[in-house]
Amino acid sequence: MKKTLALSLVLALGGLTGTALAANGSGTFVRGEVGNSDIEIGGFDGSDTALSLRGGYYFNSNVAVEAFYSNLGKDSDDSVRAKIHGFGLGVVGKRNFIDPHHGFFISGRAGVMHTTTDISVSGLGSADDSSSKPYVGIGIGYDFSPAFGLGLNYDFIKAEAFDTNIDIQTVTLGLEMRF
Repeated sequence: MKKTLALSLVLALGGLTGTALAANGSGTFVRGEVGNSDIEIGGFDGSDTALSLRGGYYFNSNVAVEAFYSNLGKDSDDSVRAKIHGFGLGVVGKRNFIDPHHGFFISGRAGVMHTTTDISVSGLGSADDSSSKPYVGIGIGYDFSPAFGLGLNYDFIKAEAFDTNIDIQTVTLGLEMRF
């Protein structure tokens, strides 16, 4: 259900503008990211694959808003399994070194992410807990055209579950399409 809602949000954002970016670099975007997550929960850590689907709107070539769904990974040992995922909303800053949405760029993003941590213990059952905490990220990349770019991103996400702090770091490769 949550994945369907995220996909619906991205498709709705994609329908807000035409098929080409305006001269000032404004327009909608959709970005898929895949990479590695490092999750630290109360002194224990693990890593897994991180996946994100992001969409938003560039007000100009330097400032955008984004909404997203991320599956931050799961970890388990003999009797305990944990999975973290969530939705977020934030702002994106981007600076291209040639033209708007063309050539090398640096980027930053920040906002709030609502994470859900699902934990199951063999023989005892399962439970989940949610929190809304900040996230920040930086990135570098290359825009091949005004409609297509590739970026490498690092994000730091705070979460809390069952009165335990969770620190999540992701390194992802993202493919962005702009409309």
